[in-house]
Amino acid sequence: MKTAWLVILTLIAALCVPALAFAESGYGSRLAIGLQGGTLGGGVEGIIKIHDQFNTRIGVNGFDFDYDGTEDDVEYDFELKLFTVSALVDWFPFSNNFRLSAGFMVNGNEINASAKSSDDYTLGDVTYTSSQVGTLKGNIGFNDLAPYLGIGYGNPFGADGSWLLSLDFGVMYQGEPEVDLSADGLLANNPAFLGDLQREEDNLENDISAFKFYPVIALGITYRF
Repeated sequence: MKTAWLVILTLIAALCVPALAFAESGYGSRLAIGLQGGTLGGGVEGIIKIHDQFNTRIGVNGFDFDYDGTEDDVEYDFELKLFTVSALVDWFPFSNNFRLSAGFMVNGNEINASAKSSDDYTLGDVTYTSSQVGTLKGNIGFNDLAPYLGIGYGNPFGADGSWLLSLDFGVMYQGEPEVDLSADGLLANNPAFLGDLQREEDNLENDISAFKFYPVIALGITYRF
């Protein structure tokens, strides 16, 4: 994750310095900012014009959400944490507001899970008592870097006014989900129990494998300086 952040910061510096130089030299506005909300949460982004048909965007989005659910016959309290830092390039092939977008995201999306109290738990097709399992917790994570492809509407440098609505539809590939379960009961160090806990992890990963493709839909508003 530290390497990914270094890549993002280097990219921001490499893009902002020449854009500011162009703006100060009288070549017209090349900077805009935007606010957006959607399936990645709420966020802010900076937009830089690098060519008549190309912009680049650096954005940060996040959101936390708690919900209940049942996975593989176990009831959980889930805490969804969304956090992404995006670095995208927009191409406007028709010289209007329609755009094709590609890039990558530093992906901090994760889900924390805590099993609800129960008299027994079924893990890996074996039933255990609550004292044998203790507190059952889990974490679901994804790849730190996720490529992105999408389409959208909105070019702040092609509009007549300073304000413009924007819309994005795309897909982020965040890789196969990785599930890590832990328990602190009487059998916490028992090899057979740990084997069943591993099988439960595998079952959960299969159940949520579709999340490797994360849909991105965002509506925003931008302001051109």
